Amino acid sequence: MAQTIQVKDKTFAVSIPEAQIQAEVRRVAKEIVRDYQGQNPVFLAVLNGSFIFAADLLREVDMPCEVSFVRLASYQGVSTTGEIREIMGLNVDVTGRPVIIVEDIVDTGLTMAHMLDTLRRHNPSSIDICTLLLKPGKLQVSLDIRYCCLQIPNDFIVGYGLDYDGYGRNTKDIYTLVQ
Repeated sequence: MAQTIQVKDKTFAVSIPEAQIQAEVRRVAKEIVRDYQGQNPVFLAVLNGSFIFAADLLREVDMPCEVSFVRLASYQGVSTTGEIREIMGLNVDVTGRPVIIVEDIVDTGLTMAHMLDTLRRHNPSSIDICTLLLKPGKLQVSLDIRYCCLQIPNDFIVGYGLDYDGYGRNTKDIYTLVQ
């Protein structure tokens, strides 16, 4: 494990090693299996950031389930408004079924709140949030996050699916920006 990595013009240091990440992923997967016993949940993994977390999590979920990947589309322009336009790729019928959103990180919670509102229009029996990382100090909305692997400070991080300008997703550890 490299103690520091260079991603584009920035240096990052290991903050969460792979072993700790995997232990938390296994813990959360066990909670999900316990809570959803006898059900057939739909896991909606939010691209791009959650792909590694979703893969590791779902390999630990030993129960019947369906997996789909969605992407949130926001208005494009010189600056992002933060306004989400739609959920792209929702190609499974979630009507009457439990849904578990798999997200890499929840910081302000604004995107997640919009996604919840949009998903509710599809009439699932329930919706739960499963996030790898939560920045409680940055939350701007109230969210019921049932499954959270780790809470972190409001630092800029990369690795394990999280990126800096598209780079740095392909590490086994999570790294924090060195000031």
